[in-house]
Amino acid sequence: MTFDTWFRASSYATVACGAAALVVVGGVGWATTLVFAALLALAWSLEGKRWQLSERAGLLVVLVSLPLFYLDWQYQEAAAGGVEAGAGLAALKHLTLFLSAVKLLQVKSDRDWLFLYLVAFFEVLLAAGLSVSPLFLVALAAYLFCALLSVVCFELRKARRAAAPDARVRVTFDSARRRRDATADGVAQALRRLPAVALCLLALVFALALPIFFVTPRLGTRASSLGNVGPTAQVGFSDQVTLGDFGRIQKSDRLVMRVSVGGAQAVGSQPLRWRGVSLDHFDGQTWRRSSGESQEVTGGESDFFPLGTTEHLGRLTTQTFFVEPLDTAVLFAAPRVVAVEGALDFVRSYKDGGALTTRPHPRERISYRAYSDTVEQAAAALRADDRRYPRARTPNLQAPIENYLRYPAELDAGVVSLAWHVANLAGARSRYDMARAIESHLGRNEYGGAYSYSLETRGGGDDPLADFLFNVRAGHCEYFSTAMAVMLRTQGVAARVVNGFQAGEYNAAAGAFFVRQYDAHSWVEVYFPETDSWVAFDPTPAAGRPGAGASASFGARLMKYAEALELFWIRYVIAYDSREQQTIASSIRDSFSSLRRAVAATAAGLGTRLSSIWGGRETRDGVGTAGAGFPLVRTLVAVAAVGLLLLVFVRRWLKARGERERVGAQGGGASAVDFYERMATALDARGLRRPTHQTPLEFASATGVPEALTITKAYHRVRFGAQSLSPAEAAEVERCLRQLEGEEPSIVNRNRQSSIDSTDDASDISNHDAYSRR
Repeated sequence: MTFDTWFRASSYATVACGAAALVVVGGVGWATTLVFAALLALAWSLEGKRWQLSERAGLLVVLVSLPLFYLDWQYQEAAAGGVEAGAGLAALKHLTLFLSAVKLLQVKSDRDWLFLYLVAFFEVLLAAGLSVSPLFLVALAAYLFCALLSVVCFELRKARRAAAPDARVRVTFDSARRRRDATADGVAQALRRLPAVALCLLALVFALALPIFFVTPRLGTRASSLGNVGPTAQVGFSDQVTLGDFGRIQKSDRLVMRVSVGGAQAVGSQPLRWRGVSLDHFDGQTWRRSSGESQEVTGGESDFFPLGTTEHLGRLTTQTFFVEPLDTAVLFAAPRVVAVEGALDFVRSYKDGGALTTRPHPRERISYRAYSDTVEQAAAALRADDRRYPRARTPNLQAPIENYLRYPAELDAGVVSLAWHVANLAGARSRYDMARAIESHLGRNEYGGAYSYSLETRGGGDDPLADFLFNVRAGHCEYFSTAMAVMLRTQGVAARVVNGFQAGEYNAAAGAFFVRQYDAHSWVEVYFPETDSWVAFDPTPAAGRPGAGASASFGARLMKYAEALELFWIRYVIAYDSREQQTIASSIRDSFSSLRRAVAATAAGLGTRLSSIWGGRETRDGVGTAGAGFPLVRTLVAVAAVGLLLLVFVRRWLKARGERERVGAQGGGASAVDFYERMATALDARGLRRPTHQTPLEFASATGVPEALTITKAYHRVRFGAQSLSPAEAAEVERCLRQLEGEEPSIVNRNRQSSIDSTDDASDISNHDAYSRR
């Protein structure tokens, strides 16, 4: 592969990686992707041929694309239902791909290649704003590698072009080794090293960029990412419950949010639920939230929204939410929220505890932290609660108590009778016992219950609740929660229905819950006046709920690791803000503090032991006496002295070894053969070749070249005398080699015949000496 081919291949790969970044984040459709890939292949095949567009034609097409971009924007806005931001992004993606295709198809100068690099870079930036997937990291790494390779090739191409005229005239090689580097094999090896160079540069970029990314203060106030689709219709959650409305509950595995939990309620303790909104008004068909007072809380510069109090900070459970675009303004959290922290415009809190809301985010992903007091009251305290309901407002009862005791006047009398029968059969004597009895009757089939969970079967008619309880006896969570709340109200127990999500599936690799649409859930909260608290009860049968089971297959485990990587990418890249930065800094500081304490304790123990050994005195507790400080000092001084001596010895040894290697590289050791072969190559190029019957010294004498004789004598000393050349001798050998390699052929040819005659005479002398030795 030639250098020009390398340059074009790396440049085309850079453009392809820029487009691929848009593809992996879902920024362009497959039809557009296939068209661009076909144009990329066509442009490669047309490189250097007359079918390429001229620069003038390419400029004309680029100018024409500007009004086309405006028309595309208008079309995309009409298709998106008037959402201007999404239409602009779609049109911008089409424009960048179009400009890349035009520039690829034309004859390209240096500025055209630079334009292509800039467009690819812009495509990567555009993809970064649309992505929460770690696949973007793969596309980014591939782009950076190809871009670095392209830039290196581009600069080498410019330097090669600038130096080419003089190089043909002036460049000469002063040794056979340098001449071999100029061959095609040498060039090919140099080209093959370019990817390794780009890879090293990429590793250096990441090594320098990552600390800067994590350390640099966050100047932005939003930790959200713009979605690349329209508003997300999250089926399953709503701010009202309509019995028989099957369209609000669907079995879908679409992701809603990710939740990381820490604090008082860790994984494996009491079941968590992500509370959304409470509903208190029931008309026989639909649950709604009564209009109540609300308070808008602003977070200020700290983005911290205080909403309540707690008895002790140890009771708090911290939840970090990463929520996908939703068509609701509700903030989800575990019950009894004390505070919310996040890059939110505001938090609106309804005084009746009905919901927490913020600015709607149908096209944005948001992240926030919620601090909740999730510690439940003891069952004994709740069972002993027989206080009358208060008529005045309390911190957790801002609405009139009648709102939670009212039920439809036209309610089927069988519902009232069933509630009394279940409570009487269970021997319930308190609100708590009555709530547990009805919960068990509906969800655990105790006290005469025989109900099952189903998404397909549901009650209907004029009274869907009675139809569910006495005829169908199967339904989804909204039927079960409605039945329990209404049955409790008929017995004078204040209750309300809550809509939200189950905890979701816990991913141990990510350390977080992954909540999907099928985790949408309804349950019941019962009010206890003695503790002024709402306590959750869940009458829905656990068996048969969507998402109740988890697959243990290899594919499922692999998916968990992929989800963990995705959460890491969202948490520490997409939604990384000053809060996460402070958390990481605190973790690192705590780790260093622990390490420092451990090292100090180890050093103190070692010092005490050494002091005892050195001083020869030790108390009965194994600790040195008061005078042991001096032995410790002596020990440290001795260790330091020994270490210093070792350091000096190693330094001198390394210096001597380096000097030997340098001298050997110039004229000793294995390199002796090298400099003699250089001499033989230089003489052979001028017609002087040593016969097989001559010794090296005889050949050098026969050539009549003083430099050859000098080199051969040095060769004998090194090869057969096991001696090393001094720096001066090595320099003299190198000087002689340069003279031989730079000598004019005509000068040697004039002595050629006399050298041959001298060779014959030397041969006769050698034969006579050999005969005499016999």
